[in-house]
Amino acid sequence: MERPEPISVSELNAYMKTLVDEDAFLNNVYIRGEISNFKRHYTGHLYFTLKDKNSLIKCVMFKSYTSYLNFEPQDGVSVVILGTVSVFERDGVYQIYAKGMEVDGVGALYEAFEKLKTKLGEEGLFDEKHKKKIPMLPKAIGVITSKTGAVIRDIINVTTRRFPGVHIILYPASVQGKGAAETIVKGIEYFNQAQNVDVLIIGRGGGSLEDLWPFNEEITARAIFASQIPIISAVGHETDFTISDFVADLRAPTPSAAGELAVPELSELTWKISNYQRSLAQFLKKKLELMKHSYEAILSRRILKNPLELIHDKALLVERDEKDLIHYMSLRVKEERVRLTRQIASLDSLSPLKTLSRGYSVVIDKNDNVIVSIKTIKKDDDIKIVMHDGSIEAKVVS
Repeated sequence: MERPEPISVSELNAYMKTLVDEDAFLNNVYIRGEISNFKRHYTGHLYFTLKDKNSLIKCVMFKSYTSYLNFEPQDGVSVVILGTVSVFERDGVYQIYAKGMEVDGVGALYEAFEKLKTKLGEEGLFDEKHKKKIPMLPKAIGVITSKTGAVIRDIINVTTRRFPGVHIILYPASVQGKGAAETIVKGIEYFNQAQNVDVLIIGRGGGSLEDLWPFNEEITARAIFASQIPIISAVGHETDFTISDFVADLRAPTPSAAGELAVPELSELTWKISNYQRSLAQFLKKKLELMKHSYEAILSRRILKNPLELIHDKALLVERDEKDLIHYMSLRVKEERVRLTRQIASLDSLSPLKTLSRGYSVVIDKNDNVIVSIKTIKKDDDIKIVMHDGSIEAKVVS
């Protein structure tokens, strides 16, 4: 057996990273454990190890997420981490990139998240068959988010830069804290009743699990699923996942990315249209050339130059077929005449008259029944004797 071509260490590590990164479960996982080897880097990043009685795993939390911590991490503290598992290619090891961390005991939110995720998944709310297509050129975009946050500014900046003519309608909603889910639901219901936009964007910036919780509530998920207008979910950072992301017709990793997904780049669209126009003009030119050649080829055919020639050719074929048909019918008549003569001769040889002409006769009674035995007649019966040239009346005397 031929040995396969060996790969490099870098290729193997890159392959393992791809496998891990493409696993949806590992992109959003909650892990419970104890902090050890904790270090706060001068850049603001946190490096530590998460361990239990039997195993440990390296973790890193970048500065952009540490501002949401409501406690000071240190060795020996039991925590629950929300993070993404990935492979560090250089060292060939896998580690957790933490995006949320809380003291162990707040895990009830995670349990509620997983329970609702399982329930809605079993009901089919996440199925691709229910996803509505995002329109290519929306005339108006509805945005459900806080009117004071950076989300609406980012969406306006991105969409108007990409497609200046788009109209944006904001439904101001609370996106954090008690009652936030209800305002998000009211926004979805408002746009569906008004039917004044072509696509909806719901979202907010990053935050802890508690901050993002309005987008994990069941009423929010069911309102998204029931919406007749396509919805883009843009909640938190790229590594954040909520129930809304799974139910929505499209997930954007960030609010800015949602603006990019909602509208096309006008300059790119203009270039495509120009390119299509050039391609269409070239196609029509080639099509006209082909039609011209076909027209010229048709005109050069012999039949168009002398159309009566075709009629003469067909007349000759008809004349030939007529002679063949007459000859065939003549042969059939001769064959049938011979067959008929043979059948007449055969019938004549079987005729009773033929037998009578040889001296035989037939005796019949007064009812014209043939007498085949003397037992059927008696003395004084009238009988008739039929011969080939006539008949004789007679009476039985003995």
